[in-house]
Amino acid sequence: MSTKTFNQAELAQYNGENGQSAYVAVDGVVYDVTNIAAWAGGKHHGNLAGQDLTTVIDNQSPHGRKVLAKLTVVGQYQA
Repeated sequence: MSTKTFNQAELAQYNGENGQSAYVAVDGVVYDVTNIAAWAGGKHHGNLAGQDLTTVIDNQSPHGRKVLAKLTVVGQYQA
């Protein structure tokens, strides 16, 4: 696991737009969703990459946290 720590401003840079990688944070862990087709352009069902999506995945996602196991961890998130 990477030891990179992202703050809110740093994570926001990875929004999946204009060729940028797409990262999302969940419960303090940053995941790379860049090559996930459902996250094309940094957007997925109204959610945006470059953000902490803990509340979204826990309260709104039909698949919950089980999809996180398939993603690459790129660091830690500290707001």
